[in-house]
Amino acid sequence: MQETVDMMDDPEYEEEEPSFSDPEDYVDDIEDEELLEDVLKEKPQEADGIDSVVVVDNVPQVGPERLEKLKNVIHKIFSKFGKITTEFYPEADGATKGYIFLEYAAPTQALEAVKNADGYKLDKQHTFRVNLFTDFDKYMNISDEWETPEKQPFKDFGNLRHWIEDPDCRDQYSVIYEAGERTAIFNNDSKDPITVEERARWTETYVRWSPKGTYLATFHQRGIALWGGEKFKQIQRFSHQGVSLIDFSPCERYVVTFSPLMDTKEDPQAIIIWDILTGQKKRGFHCESSAHWPIFKWSHDGKFFARMTTDTLSIYETPSMGLLDKKSLKITGIKDFSWSPGDNIIAFWVPEDKDIPARVTLMQLPSRQEIRVRNLFNVVDCKLHWQRNGDYLCVKVDRTPKGTQGVVTNFEIFRMREKQVPVDVVEMKESIIAFAWEPNDSKFSVLHGESPRISVSFYHVKNNGKIELLKMFDKQQANSIFWSPQGQFLVLAGLRSMNGALAFVDTSDCTLMNIAEHYMASDVEWDPTGRYVVTSVSWWSHKVDNAYWLWTFQGRLLQKNNKDRFCQLLWRPRPPSLLTADQIKMIKKDLKKYSKIFEQKDRLSQSKASKELVDKRRAMMEDYRRYREEASKVYQEQKSLRLALRGGVDSDELDSNVDDWEEETIEFFINEEVIPFGDL
Repeated sequence: MQETVDMMDDPEYEEEEPSFSDPEDYVDDIEDEELLEDVLKEKPQEADGIDSVVVVDNVPQVGPERLEKLKNVIHKIFSKFGKITTEFYPEADGATKGYIFLEYAAPTQALEAVKNADGYKLDKQHTFRVNLFTDFDKYMNISDEWETPEKQPFKDFGNLRHWIEDPDCRDQYSVIYEAGERTAIFNNDSKDPITVEERARWTETYVRWSPKGTYLATFHQRGIALWGGEKFKQIQRFSHQGVSLIDFSPCERYVVTFSPLMDTKEDPQAIIIWDILTGQKKRGFHCESSAHWPIFKWSHDGKFFARMTTDTLSIYETPSMGLLDKKSLKITGIKDFSWSPGDNIIAFWVPEDKDIPARVTLMQLPSRQEIRVRNLFNVVDCKLHWQRNGDYLCVKVDRTPKGTQGVVTNFEIFRMREKQVPVDVVEMKESIIAFAWEPNDSKFSVLHGESPRISVSFYHVKNNGKIELLKMFDKQQANSIFWSPQGQFLVLAGLRSMNGALAFVDTSDCTLMNIAEHYMASDVEWDPTGRYVVTSVSWWSHKVDNAYWLWTFQGRLLQKNNKDRFCQLLWRPRPPSLLTADQIKMIKKDLKKYSKIFEQKDRLSQSKASKELVDKRRAMMEDYRRYREEASKVYQEQKSLRLALRGGVDSDELDSNVDDWEEETIEFFINEEVIPFGDL
């Protein structure tokens, strides 16, 4: 150390500066795109400016006295898509020619104008046709000779619905555990779950099944991956940095992804709609808030999707992803909307505004015809609840009647299949905890009251225009209602704060089949057939006792599956049955004929040796027989070699060469013991 100090004090000592120069033979093989990808995105692109110009045809031909008014109308329509820097109206003989040129500040804005304004109906005589100026060169250079497209290689992903062909009709479910480190797919079995696939770090957050169960979606920092087939091969992937939420269209043709990281003013990237089959981006959208996901709600057949913003309801159609009729609906004060699960009908509600009452509107699409409007007074809030087939709509209306204290709730029941859509009303003066329709039928259940006096009521919407109270159970420990997907049975659950109290109810005669408890249960999931139900304690909500329990629909506990830091269980959905209603009715009628087959399978499953164990033993026995035959064949082939090595003596048989045997007698001392006796 002292020596170093002396060197620094020496005036003749000069520290050698490090050289930052590259060696003479150094070759820079790293491109700018690799180092400065995010910066280069903002780099101005070489262009002559025409890619920001659009041509609008079918514009009214007007003289100088009406030109200024026309310019104001055009500017108002087209400025919605971006900043217009230049407007040019060609004229001839003192009037406009019927087409104009508009230049935007960016090419993406021009493209947005083409997407949304092409086909815009200005009046009865004028419908705009909008094209990019650069498209004219493209159309002029199209070859007159047809070129056959190259055939793309077919990618075989296997049978994407193989699980439906399971001979034992077992459903599948996904499980995430070890705090998300492991994901597994199981076949459900009443004894023990059967592992189908298990992988480490398959997803970074959670998984989602598509509506018909064809695809499994996993989340990654760079985007979404879809898996399917017998071995869960990767079928498609969508690059969307920081994706956190997804939603599928009911037809499984499109997937919507949301990322809070990816969005620019010119190129909307927060929400992207993808084509699942091709993997291509169909359209991007801006997003102000993802508090209410999904942002887009789909029609039952996937032909339309809609989005609500301030005083606006925008309905888009597929596959163009453009606005229906090129314009949104202006609905002042719209609060919420919902699609019918069975028809292309949309329901929305608007709160009161001064002397104008609140209203619920049913609108038919794509015609936009209002098929029913219901006016409501003194409304605080509304919630829309569709029955799964779309036969009924329940509007839960919270109101404060004049001259009274507190909130009164009305259930406005719209009968969608009847002429002029009549409405029935059920009034409840207690606070409402939960409401749920029975799938495929006309019953609904309501949890109402205050803890500890919570009651559940079952109602039936009858054909004669009346709503009948079937049964009411009081003193229930429940805050959620879970109907079986096939109807009739339901589970009343007291999740989280109510310590997992469970009640299994048969609504055909309103009997309580069983009362049980899964302490601190956070989730309840019915299987698609309605035969089993799972209750679980997720590590995401509770850090101890993480497990999922399997019950029958009657409330009999079958399994307790403890998983380290268990997070999520999701049943794999089934697609709609291909059987007609008459065929299903016939099967139910002849169910006794099939019951013997089911009972025989049940007896086999209850035997000590399960089918899997028997198959395993049979396979092991078959392997042994095959090995024994091969070993015997080799043994026989080597016999001549053994005889040669042993001088012609056949040692394969015990009694061979008896004449050469010699008999010997061998004696050997084993033991001697001396036992003393006393004096005789």
